[in-house]
Amino acid sequence: MKTRVCRLYGQNELRIETDTAAEPEEGQVLLSIAAGGICGSDMHYLTQGGIGTIRVREPIILGHEASGRVERVGTGVTGFVEGDAVAINPSRSCGTCRFCTEGLHMHCLNMRFNGSAMRLPHEQGLFRDRLVVEAAQCIKVPADADLSAVACTEPLAVCLHAARIAGEIAGTRVLITGAGPIGALCAAVAAHEGASEIVVTDLQDTALDVAARMGATRCINVMRDSTALAEYEADKGHFDLVFECSAVESAIRSAIASLRPRGTLVQVGVAGDTPIPMNAIVAKEIKLQGTFRFHEEFGQAVDAITSGRINVLPIITQRFPLDQATEAFVTAADRSRAVKVHLNFLT
Repeated sequence: MKTRVCRLYGQNELRIETDTAAEPEEGQVLLSIAAGGICGSDMHYLTQGGIGTIRVREPIILGHEASGRVERVGTGVTGFVEGDAVAINPSRSCGTCRFCTEGLHMHCLNMRFNGSAMRLPHEQGLFRDRLVVEAAQCIKVPADADLSAVACTEPLAVCLHAARIAGEIAGTRVLITGAGPIGALCAAVAAHEGASEIVVTDLQDTALDVAARMGATRCINVMRDSTALAEYEADKGHFDLVFECSAVESAIRSAIASLRPRGTLVQVGVAGDTPIPMNAIVAKEIKLQGTFRFHEEFGQAVDAITSGRINVLPIITQRFPLDQATEAFVTAADRSRAVKVHLNFLT
């Protein structure tokens, strides 16, 4: 059975090719992919040939945010039949290493993650019309679920994990720096959790407009109004909690300056080594907390989306068919007009 694939051969060398989809073996299902979201990591692989020390060393099919429908079921699989709509979890922890046995599956020593160049051979991704996955990676969703929304499960799971790491959110004053897909979804999660105030900053009005639709109570374009955060820095700071989603040094500094004593900064965005104002962290007794991927939050994200508790659709600003993948990636890189760009497949 033929399938188109979105395969990266090297920096700025993306090709749509025809391949053969495998047959599902025991415990596996063959899926028809419906929609897939282009992530920042996909764009880094394309435009920079990798992320930090992780380099693309062989051809890799991109994509780790997707939804689909079951096309065939392998032996021994229960709970799925042909035609079922599913969310696809790209994360596969081994379940047996010391971190998995401690419940820290996101730190699995043998992690396999679709569309990741961390391991060699690379873990091939989800941007293809058809592929075989382990049935355990799939969560069935209602037949009438919006599969574009379901394809946003993975980034929402990242934000739900960040919120769990942050602690109690109800009644808190929250700052979110960076209004890309993750920042916008963090705003939605904070609103759902009952934050009393949600201020979002970014350099682009398009992103801030989406953040406002996702639950932000105030949006600040810090390129146009570089002093707007000053009011939140007075008297040792205003915010109880920051989700830092930009990984930009200036944003991190502003976030720390705007945090009240004993506030929490959850670092969601990733980049290279970044200087931080250590004296301010010490003097204000700020808690600096990292957050990485997700585990049980993937299922929670599916439920939040399909139940309607969190509406993720505002972050999807453009959709392209797979054969226009190059144009889709160019659009996704233009933050003046795009937040989350989706590829549409056969279903």
